[in-house]
Amino acid sequence: MHLFPHTMCKIISQIVFLRSHFIFVALQCTWSIQNVNKLRHKLNQVIPTISPEQAEAVEVEASIETSVTLDCFTAVDQAEITSIITSSKSSTCLLDPIPTRLFKETFPLINDPILTMINASLETGYVPQSFKYAVVKPLLKKPSLDPSILANYRPISNLPFISKILERVVVKQLYCHLQDNSHFEDCQSGFRPHHSTETALVRVSNDLLLASEKGLLSILVLLDLSAAFDTIDHGILLHRLEQDIGIRGSALQWFKSYLSDRYQFVNVNGHSSQCTRVNYGVPQGSVLGPILFTLYMLPLGNIIRKHSINFHCYADDTQLYLSMKPDQNDQIEKLNACISDIKTWMTINYLLLNPEKTEVIILGPKNLRDTLSAQIVSLDGISIAPNSTVRNLGVLLDQDLSFKAHISQACRTAFFHLRNIAKIRNILSKSDAEKLIHAFVTSRLDYSW
Repeated sequence: MHLFPHTMCKIISQIVFLRSHFIFVALQCTWSIQNVNKLRHKLNQVIPTISPEQAEAVEVEASIETSVTLDCFTAVDQAEITSIITSSKSSTCLLDPIPTRLFKETFPLINDPILTMINASLETGYVPQSFKYAVVKPLLKKPSLDPSILANYRPISNLPFISKILERVVVKQLYCHLQDNSHFEDCQSGFRPHHSTETALVRVSNDLLLASEKGLLSILVLLDLSAAFDTIDHGILLHRLEQDIGIRGSALQWFKSYLSDRYQFVNVNGHSSQCTRVNYGVPQGSVLGPILFTLYMLPLGNIIRKHSINFHCYADDTQLYLSMKPDQNDQIEKLNACISDIKTWMTINYLLLNPEKTEVIILGPKNLRDTLSAQIVSLDGISIAPNSTVRNLGVLLDQDLSFKAHISQACRTAFFHLRNIAKIRNILSKSDAEKLIHAFVTSRLDYSW
C-alpha cells in the first residue's frame, strides 16, 4: 500500500519532532550536571590560590557557636499529619503512584501506615530511597529569554507528594529550633513567615531614602550567584548544621540520609532522560531546600558586619549598601574590602559570585553622584553600572529613587494585558474576567506598593 506524499511528510515530521525532544531532554539533564561540575572545577582551581591567612580570617569571623542542640525529631500524631496533608497543594508528581487528590480523599483509610512510615523515618534518621528521586522540569527564568538556550532554564525538582509531607514535618520542627534559639539571620527575608521580597525592599529603600534626605550618597551593590542552590557542598552543609545550628544525633543522621544518594531525571513533554546521581546542591522545588540554603549562607552576615556595611538578603540575592559623603574615600575602601572577603568566603564554600550579573549603582543627589562616579570605576573588579537603573527583586530602582522607571514599566505591562483581555472580554464571564485581571494586572500593581 502506497502512502500519499503528505502522509509521508507528516510521519517524517513527527519522527523529527520526537527525536528533537529526546535530544533536548538528554541535553537538559547532561547540561545541568555538567554545569555544576564545571562550576565546582572552576572553584577548585581558585581555592588553592587563597592564602591560609585569608581563609582562616573569614572562617573565624563566620563561626557561630550554639549551646542548645536538636538531638532527635519528635514523633508526630495523626492530627498533625492530617493537618499537613490537608493544607498541602494537590499538585501531582510523575513519581506519585496515584494522583494527589485521590490520595487526600483516601488518606483516612491509609493514615496508620503513612504515620508509621513517617515516624519511623524520624526515629531512625533514615529517608527512604524512593523519596530521593526528583523529576526535573526545566522552566524558563524569564518569558523573554530564548527557549533554545539551555542556560536560560531553571531546573525545578518535582518530588513525590509523600516525601514532601515528610519534609514539612521536619521543617516544622527545624523552624521551631531555629526560632527558639535565635539562629535566623535578622537581615534575611527568604523563606520565613512574615518575611518576603517586599519586606527586603522596604527595608533597603527606606534606608536609602533617609540617607538621600540627609544629603548623603549611597552605593548599592546587588550580588548575583551562579547556580547557587546547585553547588552547595553537602559536607560543609552538614558541618554547619552540626556546629552552628546544633543538629546532633539521629536528627543529624536524618539530614545525612536526606542529602545522600539523591537522583534526578529530566522530563519534557512526556519524554524522560536517564537518571543521574546528584552529588551537590539542594533540590529547588523541595520543601527543605530553601531553608537549608539560608542556613548554608548564615555565616555571611557576620563577615559583612565586620566591615560595618549595611546589607539585606533574600535567598541568594544579597544587597550591600553604604551611605557616605563624596569625599569619604575610606568608605569606598571599606566596601572593597567587604566584597573581597565575601568572594573569598563564597569560593571556599563552593559558591560562585557572578560579576557579569552583579550590579552596582550610585544613588543620591545628581551633583554629588557625578563627583563620586568620577572617583570610582569598579569595586573589587565589579564595574559600576553605566545605566541609571537596576532591577532589585523585581523592582526598578533609579538613581534619584523616584521609582519613575518602575511605574512606567508597570503601566506599560498593565495596559498590554488589558488590551489582550479586552479582545476576548465578550466571550468571558464576569468571574473569569476578574481572575484574568487579578492574575495579570492587579498582582503587578499591588507588588511593592
